[in-house]
Amino acid sequence: MEQKEIHLKYRVASDISGLEPDDAALFKEALKAMESAYAPYSHFSVGAAVELENGVTVRGSNQENIAYPSGLCAERVAVFAAASAYPGVKMRAIAVVASFKGPDNAAADVKNDSSDSVTPCGACRQVMMEYERLLGQPIRIITGGADGSIIVLDSAEALLPLVFFSEALTKQVKE
Repeated sequence: MEQKEIHLKYRVASDISGLEPDDAALFKEALKAMESAYAPYSHFSVGAAVELENGVTVRGSNQENIAYPSGLCAERVAVFAAASAYPGVKMRAIAVVASFKGPDNAAADVKNDSSDSVTPCGACRQVMMEYERLLGQPIRIITGGADGSIIVLDSAEALLPLVFFSEALTKQVKE
């Protein structure tokens, strides 16, 4: 059996002041998006902002539902809204920010550093990879907590290196 390795390169800023100006502006858009999150069950509010090649920024926030699988994450809300409103326009970057507030709506005391920074779930990673591949260019990912460290990755592929692609389906159909 052959052994292989996957290496991950990313940058960490201790807070928003450590980001490049464009990334900081997009992160602030994600913070604004987080304000419209509907998270009465998990109390975990998430905002996302997608920067498009045409200069437009599209926001999204998580939307929960009492039937848990029926809700949708902020990243997918923003990406799907961008793709729907601006079909074929490349996505340059996605900023994702999250904050946990307890049932009393008070901010929880959650330590946030590079080892436990908020990152997209698997379904959102798969969706971002789909659009990265469809649009033919990497999508920079900027993700972190509302207070704390922020991780910057050069592409969605860094979040999901062994992604499932449509070629796997095509290969199965041909066999």
